[in-house]
Amino acid sequence: MMMYTRNAYMPIATYPEVVADGAVLAATSYAAVLGGTLHVTTFAVDIPYMSSGLGDFFVDVPGLARAVEQKSKAECHRLHALVQEHAGKGLDVYCTTKTAVPGGVLDAAAGQARYFDVALLPWSGETMVAQDMAQAVVFGSGRPTILVPPSARAAALKHIAIAWDGGRVAARALGDALALLAEGGRVSVLTVQDEKPLNGSNLAGTLASSLENRGIRAKPITITLGERSIDEALQDAALTEGAQILAMGGFGHSRIRDFILGGATRGIFTQVRLPVLLSH
Repeated sequence: MMMYTRNAYMPIATYPEVVADGAVLAATSYAAVLGGTLHVTTFAVDIPYMSSGLGDFFVDVPGLARAVEQKSKAECHRLHALVQEHAGKGLDVYCTTKTAVPGGVLDAAAGQARYFDVALLPWSGETMVAQDMAQAVVFGSGRPTILVPPSARAAALKHIAIAWDGGRVAARALGDALALLAEGGRVSVLTVQDEKPLNGSNLAGTLASSLENRGIRAKPITITLGERSIDEALQDAALTEGAQILAMGGFGHSRIRDFILGGATRGIFTQVRLPVLLSH
């Protein structure tokens, strides 16, 4: 029988800001739980020369650009050491650095993620670069992407929650999540009752029965929004049930974008309280 190794990918931008170390460490620990290898790519910025308009007499534009580039490269080296030290001997880690111009990092990360089984993204709601990276990889890579907040606790995935609306993309998220479920694990099937019209009744129960027939313990759960947003309701239910990860993909491009960035009317970033697997 052919042996299969799961390869996880973690892209980290170092410009204009860097995600918090706590999130990087949490994502590294999560990779160890998934097994296989972790491939970390840090991106060092390359700033093209631009004239200040006054020449370089008053402002040393090239000097400022080189200083920023040097700081970015130093962060790449620091992050490699941080991940390697935290991983220890229990996880095979491969670190590389790529150079990209501002604005080129996101496309590069999404393209590189296609060559791996899963992308692990260190998450911080206060760091814009984390939201930008999440959007790029979720929508551009075609691979399952897990947002890992600093609060995530690494342990074998014995319990996953799936946001289920019976749609095609939700089915994709389910498949991606089941591939990570530990032997003997269970699934909480979450269906939001009053958020949008659903194509059928008892969708959660139907999926739970299907999973049970495959030998996977499953529990159907119907959610009502009330005054909560969709992301709040799903995370509340997942945490109440004790799930270790929430998988979702049935809410389309705009829904996932709202989940990452927060609703436009709220003007705040969404708080990710447990690891979230997004499939698109």
